[in-house]
Amino acid sequence: LQAAWSLKTRALTEMVYVDEIDMDEEGIAEIMLDENAIAQVARPGTSLKLPGTSQGGGPSPAVRPVTQSGRPITGFVRPSTQSGRPSTMEQAIKTPRTALTARPITSASGRFIRLGTASMITNPDGPFINLSRLNLAKYAQKPKLAKALFEYIFHHENDVKNALDLAALATEHAQFKDWWWKVQIGKCYYRLGLYREAEKQFKSSLKQQDMVDTILYLAKVYVRLDQPVTALNIFKQGLERFPGEVTLICGIARIYEEMNNISTAAEYYKDVLKQDNTHVEAIACIGSNHFYSDQPEIALRFYRRLLQMGVYNCQLFNNLGLCCFYAQQYDMTLSSFERALFLAENEEETADVWYNLGHVAVGIGDLNLAYQCFKLTLVNNNDYAEAYNNLAVLEMRKGHIEQARALLQTASSLAPHMYEPHFNFAILSEKVGDLQRSYTAAQKSEEAFPGHVDTQQLIKQLKQHFAML
Repeated sequence: LQAAWSLKTRALTEMVYVDEIDMDEEGIAEIMLDENAIAQVARPGTSLKLPGTSQGGGPSPAVRPVTQSGRPITGFVRPSTQSGRPSTMEQAIKTPRTALTARPITSASGRFIRLGTASMITNPDGPFINLSRLNLAKYAQKPKLAKALFEYIFHHENDVKNALDLAALATEHAQFKDWWWKVQIGKCYYRLGLYREAEKQFKSSLKQQDMVDTILYLAKVYVRLDQPVTALNIFKQGLERFPGEVTLICGIARIYEEMNNISTAAEYYKDVLKQDNTHVEAIACIGSNHFYSDQPEIALRFYRRLLQMGVYNCQLFNNLGLCCFYAQQYDMTLSSFERALFLAENEEETADVWYNLGHVAVGIGDLNLAYQCFKLTLVNNNDYAEAYNNLAVLEMRKGHIEQARALLQTASSLAPHMYEPHFNFAILSEKVGDLQRSYTAAQKSEEAFPGHVDTQQLIKQLKQHFAML
């Protein structure tokens, strides 16, 4: 009875009432039902937009830094983990375009523009192929030529409309029996944002031919529709037909990671390594998970494994330096950071290394060196909110209240998803007697990190002050 009652109450709470529809002059009201629309309030553990509702007990922002979309920073940069859409357009515009934060929604199409190959660079005489003059119906009747032409139009020219026209004509010529064309139509629909149509094409293709790529595309559609549980089911069904397929296991691990269920994700990454012990993404993600779980010695083993495999970049030496420092292997720490600075390819990477060197300086008690490192971080990347926050803390220790306040306000405007600047601003305002600002900042801190005990205690103290007033 209790289960039935809970189902009943759930159904009642999810009923949607259409009320107060403005009628036009003719008295006709049309309600357009968008089949791509998703529920505004998803159930816990079923949405990528609310990663904090995970049932797996994900890491807190106090232990592991998060991106603007609320997900913990993963051990491996890939488009899916960094492209969480900010909730508002204002937030998207404010988002700095770095790999540290969620990518702004305006740049989503920019990734597809420069996919051309060197062999097909536009000639001075004109383009390699003039698409406007092509008779697509004629080429669609030549299957071998049509497939090569489609790849060129879709990947090099990025002309999704013409690619879709060619694919539609070609699949019609093949009497809808060629699974490959159905996948290409699905890819075009996905690029155009028609996810339900893409889903139908991929499912139809899978009925004709079981392919790992098609399963991955179908799961990608469900992830974009914010249906991670369905995507997981697709991956698991694929694993029944293709046991031990690394890309499918890795896809499951990524989704669990995006849902904040880090422990389950780590188990699947370990399964990936059982099948392929040179999988860079799995090694990096397990390593970062051990680092944030207070096991820097184990994380160091994973990063050393990457070094032995030939991965040689700034990020790896940066991580090696941090692991050596927290594992108390000080002889290797500075040399790793020096190598990371030498290998840094852009200013953002250099800023990351200087920021971590600042933490090392704080750890050994050299606050002057830490101050210089955080300043160098801002020289390389002026949008580095964490460096502003840490500089403010150092200024507070020196007694420079106004400078600290300005730095904290800059940090909180650059990264509203971080709780530290809001909390530090609240503490600073409370010390100088500005209780109203302190309470406002503490509320923002609680919104960014509801489980922060110090913020809750500060709000409780402030409420007591207000009650006495």
